[in-house]
Amino acid sequence: MTALDQKYSRLLEIIASRGRAAVAFSGGVDSSFLCHAAAAALGKNALAITVVSPMLPASEMECAAAVAKQVGIEHVLVEEHDIDGVVAENPRDRCYHCKKIEFGHILDAAKKRGINAVFDGSNTDDPGDYRPGLRALEELRIISPLREAGLDKKEIRALSRRFNLPTWDKPAFACLASRIPYGEAINREKLSRIEKAEDALRSFGFRQFRVRSHGDTARIEVAPEERRRFFDEKILDDISRALKAAGFLYVSMELEGYVMGSMNRAIVTEKEKAAVV
Repeated sequence: MTALDQKYSRLLEIIASRGRAAVAFSGGVDSSFLCHAAAAALGKNALAITVVSPMLPASEMECAAAVAKQVGIEHVLVEEHDIDGVVAENPRDRCYHCKKIEFGHILDAAKKRGINAVFDGSNTDDPGDYRPGLRALEELRIISPLREAGLDKKEIRALSRRFNLPTWDKPAFACLASRIPYGEAINREKLSRIEKAEDALRSFGFRQFRVRSHGDTARIEVAPEERRRFFDEKILDDISRALKAAGFLYVSMELEGYVMGSMNRAIVTEKEKAAVV
């Protein structure tokens, strides 16, 4: 048995030990794989719960529904129509407040069905980035089986491919609010504009990208290896028109390409401030 096989067996043991469990399901790589593992370990005692909010684009909802159907797990949708006031203010710990609310809804939905254990898709790679949302999960006692089993993102993708999950090579994704700089208010109009702009980039065949919103300006980030596609006047014109049709007045491009968590560059700790001369 390979090391990866051992980790997968350990994952199934961790999940099975709960008897019944709900997976917080976004449709991303990690939670999709976790749904597969939960269905394998618990059968009908596994449940997937997706919070439908203005932060989640329709394309992610469609992916989540397709994965749930493929792995054979019951899929429950929890509607969240409004943006919480604190979250809308977009403080630097926005993710903490958002996760606290979102997972509170998931816990409530699970308990209504007699389920006390709620899983999230955090893995061993996650603590490396600025992730205040992890604190909310700890406070709510959300269980992270992938991390407990010692699985990292590369291993999760490898196992997802083994089990023919369509998300095995899906690009990384974060909620739409992550496209807006901290301190700039979040509202439905901005989120909708970003969603339309990213749908446009997807229609042009780009895979890994973000449309960062800076007021009336869209700042495009695409994977470094995809940047060369912009060296075409027609592509530039077509994309500019598409993003302006989505609601932006100006369209720019980040020259270094997509970098995960690039909005976090604005976060300067008190220690770093003190070090500035």
